[in-house]
Amino acid sequence: MTDPADESRAVESASPRDGLPIVAVIGATGTGKSELSLDLAEALARDGVAAEIVNADAMQLYRGMDIGTAKLAPAERRGVSHHLLDVLDPTEEASVAAYQREARAVVEGIRARDAVPILVGGSGLYVSSVLYEYDFPGTDPGIRDRLERDLDEQGPGLLHRRLLEVDPASAQEIGASNGRRLVRALEVIELTGKPFRTGQPGSESLWRPAITIGLELERAQLTERLDRRVERMWSAGLVDEVAALRPAGFGTTAARAIGYAQALAQLDGTATEAEAIAEAAALTRRYARRQVSWFRRYPDTRWLDALAPDRVAAAAALLRR
Repeated sequence: MTDPADESRAVESASPRDGLPIVAVIGATGTGKSELSLDLAEALARDGVAAEIVNADAMQLYRGMDIGTAKLAPAERRGVSHHLLDVLDPTEEASVAAYQREARAVVEGIRARDAVPILVGGSGLYVSSVLYEYDFPGTDPGIRDRLERDLDEQGPGLLHRRLLEVDPASAQEIGASNGRRLVRALEVIELTGKPFRTGQPGSESLWRPAITIGLELERAQLTERLDRRVERMWSAGLVDEVAALRPAGFGTTAARAIGYAQALAQLDGTATEAEAIAEAAALTRRYARRQVSWFRRYPDTRWLDALAPDRVAAAAALLRR
C-alpha cells in the first residue's frame, strides 16, 4: 500500500469540521453499495458538502482484479474521488492491520479537507477496522507459513476443529469454511495465548463519529441477483482477465478470491465452465449470508431496501439530519 505520510501531513495542517462523520455504506454483495455511495456523494455536493469514497472491499485493493470484484471503472465514478482501489499487486498479501492504518490516514485526510468520507464495502472486518476502536496483534511468518501449509494440505475443517478446542466462540463466529480467518485466529492465539477477537462489533466504541447505512434484500431476491452477477462475470471476460494476470502469479489471498479461484480451475482444466460458474455462485451466496450476519450486529445502522425507488432520498435524508 502507499505510504500514508502525505495524508498525515494534511491532517496536521488542517482541522476537520467539528463532528464531521464517516458515512459507512454496508450490506451484502450485490445490493448496490457502490451506486448508492455515488448517489450520496452527489446529494451531498448539491448541499454544498464535498465527499470522497474510501474502498473497504479487500479484493478491490488489487490491481487488475476488476471484473470479479465488480470494481467501478474510472469512467463510472462520476468524478468522485476514490481511495484505496488498485493499491496492491495480486502477488501481495492483503493485511487488515495495514489496511486499517492506511484507511484511517485517508479518512483523516478527507475530514481535514472538510469533506465527508464515505466508506464503502462488504468486507466486514475491513469496515470494522476503520469504524471501531480495536488493535490487531502482529504476525509471525513461521507460524503463518505452517498454518497455511496445513490449510492447503488438509483443508479448513482441520483448522476449524483445532480452533473449536481452544476458542469455541471464535470458531463458531468464523465458521468451518473461511480458511484464511481460521489461519489468522490460530496464529493470534499461538502468539498471544489469548482468545482471538474476530472484530465483530460489540462493546468497542466508534473511532470517529459515524453514520452507518445498510442495504438489504429479501433472501430470494438477493440469491437471484447473485447468481446473475456470477454469470455476468464470466460473460464479461473474467477467465480472460485471470489468464492475463496469471503469468505474474497470484498470492494466497488473491488466488482464493471467489470467482478467481474458479476461473483458475477452469484454465487448469480441473473444472468445466459450468462447474466453475456453479461453484462461484454457491460460494458467493454463502459469503453473502456471512456478510448479512456480520453487518446485522452493527448498532444504530439505518437499513434500507436495496431496490426501493426512494432509497437515495431516504439515505440523503438521514445524512441531512
